[in-house]
Amino acid sequence: MRSPAKIKAHTTVEKMFQWLQHAPDEWAYKRRLAVWLTYTGKLHARQVAAVLGVSTQSVWLWIGQYNRTGPEGLRRKGRGGRRWGYLSQEDELAIVRPFLEKTRSGQQPQPASLKLLIEAKIGRPVSLSYVYRLLERHGWSDIVAQSRMPPLSTAMDDFKKLAMPWRRKA
Repeated sequence: MRSPAKIKAHTTVEKMFQWLQHAPDEWAYKRRLAVWLTYTGKLHARQVAAVLGVSTQSVWLWIGQYNRTGPEGLRRKGRGGRRWGYLSQEDELAIVRPFLEKTRSGQQPQPASLKLLIEAKIGRPVSLSYVYRLLERHGWSDIVAQSRMPPLSTAMDDFKKLAMPWRRKA
């Protein structure tokens, strides 16, 4: 049988144990524990994978990352975030803040005017839905889309005039 993987001693056993104990989340703990079990327990990657409930390939990957760059090699940056935003969050807030102050003071919200400001800032057209998502991103969810439909009472009066000829005034 093949011998267990060799772990480079980037730190002492005590520091490695402290590093294991201070894992920020479950997956970081599993990665660190895989290195720890391979280093101290002299377990094969297949055995470590069975104990942790992960694939053998993952254990080999983690060991390789640890051996190449040390404890920093197992740190994950995450996959989320804003990669393709038109504006930085600070720029968005600078544009949205005066708009929000006007609406909080009682004026009728005008997302179309905010849309024009944003388009002037970035130099390209944006959709109105982008404006609403931007407002929601900055904590403003009270603005409702402005309806293009006339008020119901006006529409009902028009219907009564046109649909019921006997009610028309001569």
